[in-house]
Amino acid sequence: MITTTFPHRIDVHHHVIPPAFSKAMEDSGQVLVAGAPLPKWSVQRSLRLMDLQGIQTAVLSLSAPGVYFGSELAAIYLARACNDFCADVARRWPERFGFFAVLPMPFTGPACAEAVRALDILGADGVVLLGSTDGRFLGDSHFDELMAELDRRGSTVFVHPNLHTTSRQLSLDMPGFLVEFLCDTTRAATNLILSGTMERYSRIRWILAHAGGFLPYIAWRLSLANMMSVGNDKAPHGVLTYIRRFWFDTALSPSPYAMAALNELVGPSKILFGSDFPFAPEPVTGLQIRQMDSLGCFDAAQKMTIDRTNALALFPKWAVRGELPHDLPPHSSAGWATLIKRLAIKPVIALADSVRNR
Repeated sequence: MITTTFPHRIDVHHHVIPPAFSKAMEDSGQVLVAGAPLPKWSVQRSLRLMDLQGIQTAVLSLSAPGVYFGSELAAIYLARACNDFCADVARRWPERFGFFAVLPMPFTGPACAEAVRALDILGADGVVLLGSTDGRFLGDSHFDELMAELDRRGSTVFVHPNLHTTSRQLSLDMPGFLVEFLCDTTRAATNLILSGTMERYSRIRWILAHAGGFLPYIAWRLSLANMMSVGNDKAPHGVLTYIRRFWFDTALSPSPYAMAALNELVGPSKILFGSDFPFAPEPVTGLQIRQMDSLGCFDAAQKMTIDRTNALALFPKWAVRGELPHDLPPHSSAGWATLIKRLAIKPVIALADSVRNR
């Protein structure tokens, strides 16, 4: 039996399904999202779940496949319609909802324009970007103009997975959300690091869905790029430093194995509560919360930071009376000594690369 708790959690992974999006899915003949049926959603349904599960505020976001169904113009109009819908919900229930604005990706110019409109006029709390859209991963130089715009504003970006073209071509008889979603997030995060995007646009605050996919599990392996020119040039502070700059949500990932690895890698201060509602329906959301509450790798104070306090560093407007929102932690840095050492080994790395590539 689920017991009602006082509303304190801040849910950074809570999906919205606006009427315009439902119609676009129907018009395109799509009834599944990565193998899962498009669920029914309403403000009232979200509020009922939130009240039952102790969620004070949910940050709404659109899930895959985003707003691009083959037409650039239609993607622009659909993004505007979805963001207007979310802004209206946030205006009517300001204590209960915020939203990440969806952008008409992969069209960089229109995406920049919609980001400016959503952040400056509609009051969006950040933007949601899919790990890949139309075959392009985040970190692609095609998106540099958008990254620069988001960096100037110190924007929060919620990275949600999509099904990449290659995932659709696999002959695996299983829904894409089980494994391929996690691949998309991991590839996007890795590309953000090794393309130099995180180094060039260091003011962007990134949240990775589903505990970062496989990123925490393969973090040490990825750090081997430090000994290659791609890592040394594009990620001069070391790959692990950039991985620790991400925030990670708990959506559909509250297992003791995943959370122990994430806690060891980044610590509880970079973990945020996420439900994945309504794709994770009411019983599954309750199960996730009970599972998180039972974990032994976090004490009670750390669980509260995950449920609420860490999110206040990103969204201080939801602090209640008398509650001091935490300041954003500074980006970790390898320090000058480490940088000097890394610069010193560049000739060695270059020689090793030339021998390896023969």
